[in-house]
Amino acid sequence: MAAPALALDLYTPLEDEACDTRIRAAKARLKGRAVILGHHYQRQEVYRHADLTGDSLRLSRLASQVDAEYIVFCGVHFMAEVADILSRPEQKVILPDLAAGCSMADMANLAKVETAWRELSTVLEPDQDVTPITYINSAADLKAFCGRHGGIVCTSTNARGILDWAFKQREKVLFFPDQHLGRWSGYQLGIPLEEMAVWDFNQPMGGLTPQQIRKARILLWNGFCSVHQMFRPQHIDSFRKKYPEARVICHPECTFDVCLKSDYVGSTEFIQSTVHAAEPGSRWLVGTELNLVNRLHEEVKHKNISVHFMSPMVCMCSTMFRIDPQHFAWVLENLVEDNVVNRIKVLEADAIQAKTALQRMLDISGTPQPANP
Repeated sequence: MAAPALALDLYTPLEDEACDTRIRAAKARLKGRAVILGHHYQRQEVYRHADLTGDSLRLSRLASQVDAEYIVFCGVHFMAEVADILSRPEQKVILPDLAAGCSMADMANLAKVETAWRELSTVLEPDQDVTPITYINSAADLKAFCGRHGGIVCTSTNARGILDWAFKQREKVLFFPDQHLGRWSGYQLGIPLEEMAVWDFNQPMGGLTPQQIRKARILLWNGFCSVHQMFRPQHIDSFRKKYPEARVICHPECTFDVCLKSDYVGSTEFIQSTVHAAEPGSRWLVGTELNLVNRLHEEVKHKNISVHFMSPMVCMCSTMFRIDPQHFAWVLENLVEDNVVNRIKVLEADAIQAKTALQRMLDISGTPQPANP
């Protein structure tokens, strides 16, 4: 029988250094029973302990291929949900702090999306005319919604290809929750900006007229990443003035104007691989989350590659930052005692439909299906 769960209150006063020692000891005692996933945006004090690192989908897929009993996801809530959906039934997914959410994901909840679908039905036949696409940065029940309605999931890497697939299914797309990724991906496909309309979920009919809805090929949910939206075109202009030879790379969650001014636009994995492959002596302005940029700076400075953060203000993912050494140590030491705290478990009905939407994406992207008997 497991001992009573250790209380979080015992850990909150601990210094980070003390937690670091206890985390290492707990990992050693677990002896492979737990795999630690660390997202690129995670703080270094936690990231250093990760067994596997990457973006959210890569981590979830890797987790589904390991034999660990416990999957400890040092990321945010929607990432842990995807890991639960793609992992084997006997595996348990744990999020060290349940308050680690995503403000962008929260901008599109199931009630609002279902309302939008009903409102669209007064102008169109949504299940015949509109393919719903949800960015992987969304709740499991929205992925399930897409599964039910012939829709699909996308990532920042494959959004353009997923859009291309969607237009072969139906005439229009409802893209949520991130308008910027949807707009940039549509632009890459050659869709004019005037054929992309923003759906304001706080207004009836998204704030659009029937004529605007009929004209739009992509309906962009009025959501955004609070970190990436802080970058501005003038940040790039001032940097280029100082360093004319420098290159600019940003994430497609940045605003359209920032993406247009950048030399390269791509996912976190793309940003990392591009800068790592750059020639020695090159200089880069990077528009994405601060922890990733700082880590990238340290990783390439030995090659005399200079990495600069795009914003003059601190822009880090505050919800990701909630995963701290104290919560991490608490979770691991409870696992040592066979206590599972903060387990993430998606409802079976949602998991089945969400996996349908995820599997469509994996099939289209040529990605093997995760092992999940």
